[in-house]
Amino acid sequence: MDIDTRLLRYFAAVAEEGHLTRAAERLFISQPALTKQIKQLETHLGVELFTRSRAGMSLTEAGRALAERVPLVLEEWDVALRDTRGASSRAAHVLRVGFVASAANESTQEIIGSFARYRPGWRVDMRQTDWSDPTAGLADGQVDAALLRLPFPGQDRLRVEVLITEPRWVGIATTHPLAELAEIPFRRLWDEPFVATPPESGWWRDYWLAADERDGVPVRIGAVANNPDEWLTAIANGYGVSLTPEATARFYQRPGVTYRPVTGVTPSQVGVAWSPAAGDDAVIADFVRACLHHRQRPGSGTSSPT
Repeated sequence: MDIDTRLLRYFAAVAEEGHLTRAAERLFISQPALTKQIKQLETHLGVELFTRSRAGMSLTEAGRALAERVPLVLEEWDVALRDTRGASSRAAHVLRVGFVASAANESTQEIIGSFARYRPGWRVDMRQTDWSDPTAGLADGQVDAALLRLPFPGQDRLRVEVLITEPRWVGIATTHPLAELAEIPFRRLWDEPFVATPPESGWWRDYWLAADERDGVPVRIGAVANNPDEWLTAIANGYGVSLTPEATARFYQRPGVTYRPVTGVTPSQVGVAWSPAAGDDAVIADFVRACLHHRQRPGSGTSSPT
């Protein structure tokens, strides 16, 4: 019997979390979709894996037997998959780097230039993902390293170095009355509808809604966007406002959208991330070294000199 490894990952997450909602957030999928996948796995195996209750999901005897073996199976498969993909890219002298939106801001090209000096003849293949995957393909081995907005779900299972810290601003329709202010207190935005990332992005979505910085005032969702184009369109149409890094004002100018600094909300960070399973991979180490060479000096708002 062949079982999709994706189903085993879903099973492992639910077994570890003991709760469908938390597991769904960790996996960046909706709870109904996760429930469907678990039932599909149970049907394939012909056994019941969980006992369901209001308190959560507890493993049956069959579930415990599977849970003891699945982590090793997935670990071996991940190593095989990563080695296979890595061998292909290494043979072509290509390093796969994932990113979301503006990557490492203006430092991105400098980082790639430094890496080229460390590794002559190598090329960096920058791969952008939409906002449903805040790890930009790193979590499932699609890339070797990634330039990511911090924090993100699963960050504690990866190696991360912070490169940039910058304020969070707000993107707002130019016709909105608050757009006339030079800077906007976050409290003034609490009652506004917000443009959010997809629910699959887990608590990364809540971070960009600053859900924990509203003194209990609930978030109103006016629209959902999967990428910068959808996001800009929703804001320009007046469907909602959105917190965003300061760099967005430089990278994503569009008629109908105004950016303003926001006070009373924590800053944003960008980091380079890679898997601990990469071990002593010298190529990835050189890319990280290139990133750190251009790390922002604390309090300067600029990168370190070449």
